[in-house]
Amino acid sequence: MPVPIERVLVLGASGDQGLPLVAALLDYGLTPIAGVRRLDAMKATPYSDMPVISADIMDQASLELAFSQVDAVAMHLPFEFNVDIAAEFGRNIAAAAASSGLKKIVFNTSCYVADTDLGVGGHDGRRRIEASLRECGVDYVILRPAVFMDNMIRVWCKPTIVHKDTFVYPAKEDLKVSWICLDDLAKLSAYAAVTRDLKNKTITVGGPEALTGFQIAEKISDVSGRSIKFKSISPTTFAQNMSELVTGSRELEPRSIYNGMASFYSWYNEQAVSPLNVDPQGFEDLLPVKLTTYDEWAARQDWSTV
Repeated sequence: MPVPIERVLVLGASGDQGLPLVAALLDYGLTPIAGVRRLDAMKATPYSDMPVISADIMDQASLELAFSQVDAVAMHLPFEFNVDIAAEFGRNIAAAAASSGLKKIVFNTSCYVADTDLGVGGHDGRRRIEASLRECGVDYVILRPAVFMDNMIRVWCKPTIVHKDTFVYPAKEDLKVSWICLDDLAKLSAYAAVTRDLKNKTITVGGPEALTGFQIAEKISDVSGRSIKFKSISPTTFAQNMSELVTGSRELEPRSIYNGMASFYSWYNEQAVSPLNVDPQGFEDLLPVKLTTYDEWAARQDWSTV
């Protein structure tokens, strides 16, 4: 019988996707440990006393040492739009996993990933990482989520809802998206980590319903008591707005996160059938986690303030 998973190294523990994962692992009675480049990375989080181990995805030796002290790794990784660098992430993690006696890897890709390259660096880099994990000989589960509900409460999206009663997003008007909340994605990742007989699977996941931007606006209207409109804008304009907000410049550098987002959504919008429309029946047997509806998630948010 397989040895149970108890100690789980979390790469990206201090981020928006990592913190819910830490909570979900704790709910399973596991011991999450943060793999960090800075040993004080968790100090400003709700898990300031969480154990940490030095782990740098560009340093295979540090990964080998970190992996040797845990049973499993659950991770999301920085978006890297240089495919060669992303491939190096994958090689380092895979080599360290193979040499350290690690039992399992769970990789949340943080975005939709197709089964072929798209010519989009951030996407194709994810595919290189996936390939390395499949070849390393360690049990793995790869989760490919659609789009996050939590995007709508970020600084680059929520202010127009609060101040202008408008949900502005780079999705074409009829693009159906199976929005998933980060808490649910964390629960799926934790279940995948703890379930030993779930292995060597690549699973596209999403929320329980596929909604257009207009439907999202209606649902925010219902829970906020206001009349929210949906405005579809071009991915390039959306990315320029994000860049200006964060960097002060609307110029999109070729390998920046902003240009990458524009490339992702341009591809989504160009497809005749939405690649972001995920049927939960396709994964609910493998991952029996109750999913949060958009209505439930939206009702938990404060739509009166940024």
